[in-house]
Amino acid sequence: MLEVSDGHQLYWEEVGEPDGAPALWLHGGPGSGLAAGHRRLVSRPGWRGVLFDQRGAGRSTPSAVDPATDLSVITTPKIIEDIEALRVARGVDSWTVVGGSWGCTLALAYAIAHPERVDGLCLLSVTTGDNDEIEWITRGVGRIFPEAWDEFVGHLPVSAREGNIATAYAELLAAGDPEIRAAAAAAWCAWEDIHVSLAPGWEHWDRYDDPDFAFAFARQVTHSWSHDCFLPPRHVLNNASAIASPVEMIHGRHDVSGPVGIPWELLKALPNGRLAVSEEAGHSGAGTVELFNQAMNRLLASGHRD
Repeated sequence: MLEVSDGHQLYWEEVGEPDGAPALWLHGGPGSGLAAGHRRLVSRPGWRGVLFDQRGAGRSTPSAVDPATDLSVITTPKIIEDIEALRVARGVDSWTVVGGSWGCTLALAYAIAHPERVDGLCLLSVTTGDNDEIEWITRGVGRIFPEAWDEFVGHLPVSAREGNIATAYAELLAAGDPEIRAAAAAAWCAWEDIHVSLAPGWEHWDRYDDPDFAFAFARQVTHSWSHDCFLPPRHVLNNASAIASPVEMIHGRHDVSGPVGIPWELLKALPNGRLAVSEEAGHSGAGTVELFNQAMNRLLASGHRD
């Protein structure tokens, strides 16, 4: 555990080769925490992997599963500070940052804030945190899944359905009645599950069946999205030129949650970017193993600053 600001403690672990090139894994969500399988992404020959549960998630404390946990100090800038605290604590001068989904937004924001600490980025299912991406995932995808979307917004007061959906759900998740909170969490996670379901071989994510996980996850996602991920408009795209290190992006053609246009636009803004599109994958990353392995091998070959 690593003590950081605002009374938070982060769970972290290391895998791989102690003398290898450092690689940091950033999980998705926001708030999903570490999951089975994440270790293998950075536990590979030549790499020293570092993983942690972001504020409020997983085994970090205090947990967002407690309705009393203050989410106001769980923001993107605060998590970037936490990454720096972890880097210093582990004696790392610079590292490769690997992220998936929300972890991509966080990795990109971190690289913009601290480019000198980033040897490279490897990003799976790319997101940048822009408001139009949030609007798409909470409203636009409803044109593809109209039945599920009607049920999704059906949990909201009629007056809230034309506004910011993430904000409206965040209010339900902050309700005093635990039954209202639980119903909102279940509805939010059902929508999260459905809009990734067009990928070949899709399977229901059973972590959503855990009511504690569903509540903590939905709280953190809606908190972040209702504040546009705590980033200025088009922050990543407008500042991508600050990332001089190589950026490997891997995206699925079947990713409806985050269409391939997101990394395509980012590619044009990066000085040293590469995009590989898997014709077999969706948002989960399944079907991208070989592309990911190739990307990590290229980053390892490009050298570490230490």
